[in-house]
Amino acid sequence: MSLIIVESPAKAKTIGKYLDNKYRVIASVGHIRDLPKSNKKAIDVENGFIPHYEVSKGKEDVVARLRIAAKKEGEVILATDPDREGEAIAWHVQELLGLEGLKRIVFHEITAEAIREAVAHPRTIDMHLKEAQEARRVLDRLVGYDLSGLIWKKLRYGLSAGRVQSPALRIIMEREREIRAFVPEAYWVINANVTNKKGSDLSLLCGEEPKTEKEAERIVAAGERGSWIVKNISGKEVTQSPKPPFTTSTLQQAASTYLGYSPSRTMMLAQKLYENGHITYMRTDSLNISRDAGALILKTIEKEFGKEYAEGRVYKTKSKHVQEAHEAIRPSHIEKKNAGSTEEQKRLYGLIRERTLASQMANARAIRTKVIVEVAGGAVPDFIANGSVIKFPGFLAASNYAQKDDVTLPALEEGEVLKLINVSSVGKETQPPGRYSEAGLVKELEKRGIGRPSTYASILKTLADRGYVEKVERSLHPTDTGEVVTEFLEKYFGEYISDSFTSEMEEELDEIAEGTRTYKKTLADFYTPFKKRVEEKENIEKITNLGDADKKWKCPACGKAMLIKLGRNGKFLSCNDFPNCLGGRTIDGNELAPPKETGMSCPECKNGKLIEREGRFGMFIACNNYPKCKYIDKEAARANLKTTGIKCPLCKIGEMAERRGRFGVFYSCNRYPDCKHAIKSKPTGNICEYKRDDGTTCGALMMEGTKTIPERCSDKSCPNHNPHKLKNGAS
Repeated sequence: MSLIIVESPAKAKTIGKYLDNKYRVIASVGHIRDLPKSNKKAIDVENGFIPHYEVSKGKEDVVARLRIAAKKEGEVILATDPDREGEAIAWHVQELLGLEGLKRIVFHEITAEAIREAVAHPRTIDMHLKEAQEARRVLDRLVGYDLSGLIWKKLRYGLSAGRVQSPALRIIMEREREIRAFVPEAYWVINANVTNKKGSDLSLLCGEEPKTEKEAERIVAAGERGSWIVKNISGKEVTQSPKPPFTTSTLQQAASTYLGYSPSRTMMLAQKLYENGHITYMRTDSLNISRDAGALILKTIEKEFGKEYAEGRVYKTKSKHVQEAHEAIRPSHIEKKNAGSTEEQKRLYGLIRERTLASQMANARAIRTKVIVEVAGGAVPDFIANGSVIKFPGFLAASNYAQKDDVTLPALEEGEVLKLINVSSVGKETQPPGRYSEAGLVKELEKRGIGRPSTYASILKTLADRGYVEKVERSLHPTDTGEVVTEFLEKYFGEYISDSFTSEMEEELDEIAEGTRTYKKTLADFYTPFKKRVEEKENIEKITNLGDADKKWKCPACGKAMLIKLGRNGKFLSCNDFPNCLGGRTIDGNELAPPKETGMSCPECKNGKLIEREGRFGMFIACNNYPKCKYIDKEAARANLKTTGIKCPLCKIGEMAERRGRFGVFYSCNRYPDCKHAIKSKPTGNICEYKRDDGTTCGALMMEGTKTIPERCSDKSCPNHNPHKLKNGAS
């Protein structure tokens, strides 16, 4: 029997349906190895940027199962995803199993035909793809650690920067500056309503927008006095072509616009559809549709709409390096109108199917009519009405989302006198450019060559998780923290977060994947000057304030001038005599309650005073000379915590206590930072008794779950963390 290894249990289950009993399919459950958290141990820079991998936490049981299965079966086939990540996972599995010559198969849709074709034509692991993934991973780690470490020292602890996330944040911030600098200009819109000789109504719009109210009033007055005459009627046939099938970025944009899904949500849903055999691989920038699939699509169009609607099309991508999968995103079985196990999956599948069908359909045809009406003797601009009548819907017949406006104008004749009902003006102002939506930012990143199909969703998620952007309705607003970080990076590392540099680096990674550039040289050419730049900036002074506050705001405690500073919740105003004076205001000028003095001196620096502060995890007592003195009264902090009475399973000394972090309430040992054990939800006091393959017991704390899972294990790697998966056999 042959063993086939894939990434996900769902994918394993789907593939298993298409193969006979000569094959056994199991899952690695994603990546099984990664770089360690400690950067010192992760990458050997001096010896050629050699990464040192370790088995990911919680994957020990998975690796053990893979080794046992590989020894038991006669042949091992690696069938991970057809992209760089998939190639890297296949290589890691091969390395951990210690076997040479493993077969690698690739398919872009999970259908019986595609699986059998792949099994019949195996290949070896593509080391160029693996090195491209490894180069990206190492590069991102080096940049992230070095830049983030510097920002911690010079701005504030806990902030971060990244090779791709920082250019994306810069783009958002650039738009914000445009909005702030925008000076609105007034203009007036003039509308008129008239009727023809048959009594049919017609709405007209003035062809010019006056810049002053006086001019608008003059045009309105002239319109009320003058005669309205049809000056010209013109009509022409126009065609509208369909859009190409979806790539990763255009799917994310359309799902955001039409369905309201975030890019990360879209990719999660698409992953499920792919794993269950409903769509082709969802990480792609190709617009190609295979010949066989194209023929089936045309047959489906003829069946559902008619032969005149079918028109096979070939689209060419504008991308310099078309990579990942070799087809656009399309249904694996186009004849299937509905697919997916949840309503969200079904809606996304419907969007993909509509776009696929439309991309292979005939143009829509319409007659567009333009009517020009003049005001006789009034010396005013002409008024205009536009109409459109669809003559042949073409691809519009397949789409619920494409614009299908059908505006019919009444019958008119040139020279006809119209009767005025009313004419009026409305004052307006020009608007600043809009902030980016998630769809808009993905489109902009793709346009500038920043990131690749597999990274767009993670870029947006990282910016939100770091607190650098907030989504207000559908617009991305930079936070105070995001603004300060961007300004710091623009000042000291401007070229490294520029469009050109980031785009060129992506192209170099693509060249590694193609085998035209080497891993070591690429990293050395980048990292040597970058590391030198970081070391040079170690000497800059810590940025403790962001400038002087408006002079109208005085310290509420002592009356002195104030400074703008960056706190964990954004910008605020602090007395410029801090730490001698602890007065503060919000950035809007509202008074902040000063820290409460305890009356005790700092036992560490001797000249400081202990004060009560409020941090991410509640109230604590610390020295008022922070950051020069970082003393914290740990015992006092623990005394203020709300404990559960449940012993910490890690240190066996402390108790699990409720805390509040950036993502809400969580529970951790009250001996933090001496013990850093933490779990997501409230512990129940029970211990997980799940038996591992090696006979040991999990032993982690059980915590409160949901309505469907009242209690679950706090260890994410334990199958009892999600009992639903355990019941379905996915673990």
